[in-house]
Amino acid sequence: MSPVFPTVREVLALDPVRRGAPRLAAGEAGLDRPVRWVHVAEVPDIATLLGGGELVLTTGIGLPADDAGLRAFVGDLAGVGVSGLVVELGRRYPTEVPRVMAVAAERRGLPLVELRRATPFVRITEAVQALIVDAQLHELRATEEIHQRFTDLSVEGAGAAEVVRQAAELAGCPVVLENLSRQVLAYDPAGENAGLLLDGWEQHSRRIRPAGRTAYDVDSGWLVTTVGARGQDWGRLLLRWPAGAGLGDGRPVGTPPTRLTILVERAASTLALGRLIRRDAEGLERQLHRTLLTALLDHSRPVDEIALRARALGVPLERRHLIGVMVRHRRATSAEHAGPGEGGPPVDVAAEAGPARLRDLAEAVGQALREAKLTGLTSPVDDQAVGVLLALPEAAAEERALAAFAAALRRRHPDQPVSGGGGHRLTVLIAAGSGVASLREVRRSLVEARQVAEAARRDSRDLPVFRLPHVGLAGLLHLLRDEPRLQTFVERELGALLAHDAEHPREQLLGTLRAYLEQGRNKSAGAAAAHLSRPAFYERLARIGRILGVDLDSVEACLSLHVALLALDAVRTP
Repeated sequence: MSPVFPTVREVLALDPVRRGAPRLAAGEAGLDRPVRWVHVAEVPDIATLLGGGELVLTTGIGLPADDAGLRAFVGDLAGVGVSGLVVELGRRYPTEVPRVMAVAAERRGLPLVELRRATPFVRITEAVQALIVDAQLHELRATEEIHQRFTDLSVEGAGAAEVVRQAAELAGCPVVLENLSRQVLAYDPAGENAGLLLDGWEQHSRRIRPAGRTAYDVDSGWLVTTVGARGQDWGRLLLRWPAGAGLGDGRPVGTPPTRLTILVERAASTLALGRLIRRDAEGLERQLHRTLLTALLDHSRPVDEIALRARALGVPLERRHLIGVMVRHRRATSAEHAGPGEGGPPVDVAAEAGPARLRDLAEAVGQALREAKLTGLTSPVDDQAVGVLLALPEAAAEERALAAFAAALRRRHPDQPVSGGGGHRLTVLIAAGSGVASLREVRRSLVEARQVAEAARRDSRDLPVFRLPHVGLAGLLHLLRDEPRLQTFVERELGALLAHDAEHPREQLLGTLRAYLEQGRNKSAGAAAAHLSRPAFYERLARIGRILGVDLDSVEACLSLHVALLALDAVRTP
């Protein structure tokens, strides 16, 4: 941890210095320089022995007698970065320091202080060292509090919003957590205006480009650290610390204190750890089901061991046709406007299933399996969905089994009214992956079912079971919107153009590219769609090509860009 130092201004306020009747002769601009050490010197070539940050005390008896020598002495001190020069009057200079010394110090911004009464230099040295020790102790205590606070949050399994709130409280500064596509996941304005903080966040964030995993961007005033674990980064944590605030602790001018760097890194570690932790409070049998489903999803256990343990639970998986299924609550639908067999338009009322609803849904899924006389593993697999692995005797029974399961579940778990939802009802969505003939292929079916369920959540159709052909490319990209690799793909394909638009808010080229691609690369139609003249549209396309380094006449390049645009829309859509 870097030490914390007082400033020249703070040193001049100390009692041993005040007893010497100090007067600032020059260099007022440098009074906020940190004092790393106090050094007594009576020789003119002392600069070669200094390392920077020292407050030099002298009576002047050994200083040069000529003007050129005095200017060189002051210049050498300023050149090595001393904090200031204090001259005790009386022995060499009776009433004031030479004017040439004051002029040279003022020119270099070096504080030059006269002590008009005799003062024991040792008292000044002791007082400054005590100030440094006190500041270091304060910093140490603050650091200990940071470590303790985030250790407690890790043990408690606190969510991202709570971690961000605690970080903002400890720092006294706004804190924002974003994903790789610059979408805000959590924030705390620390008493400031949240609307102003987040206004145009994506463009603003793209202009924050610190050098390093944890670094301070002086231009924007944000301290940034990367959030991730196990070699997979998934976001950034940003703390706003305006450059120039709270100087005087030994840091380079305009950089935040060390404790804030420690704070954001500990907060980022807590966020990364929290993403890895899963908690459940289910019965032993359901825990075993969840363990096996999770192992299939994560490839964390050999499939032979999973088959053995499943058979011991009464769920044989060998020589079976296996289908991954995900059941979750979808967006609430309006019962008032729904026609026969229609779900009504989706609205943002009680869109997410809480823990109690998820437990009820898991129980209903288990009952539906028994009612439909189906065999399989079933358990919540995350905070939103209940997973099912159906084990059927043959592939021909797939459609019939899914239909029977869907009908039984709807009987066991009918649409529920949403509390405070104004007549809206929470409905259940069932999604199934492709059937597979081997336990080694099950993960593909489960992941596909999870992806289809996530994409279909925004679909207003009331299908008994959603399958992959129902969601299309846009749906597929939507369900993958939180995947860091997709966000990385978007950044790789469009990052340069998005950065350009962030730097030039009055000239947005992304819309031009969108119009061109949505019109099937027809430049005339694209110009009309963008409400631009054809020459202006062509010129913009040429600039887009240069910025992205691609040939917009290439079908392959445009296909990649179009997919990236669709992915960007998915990432920006909650």
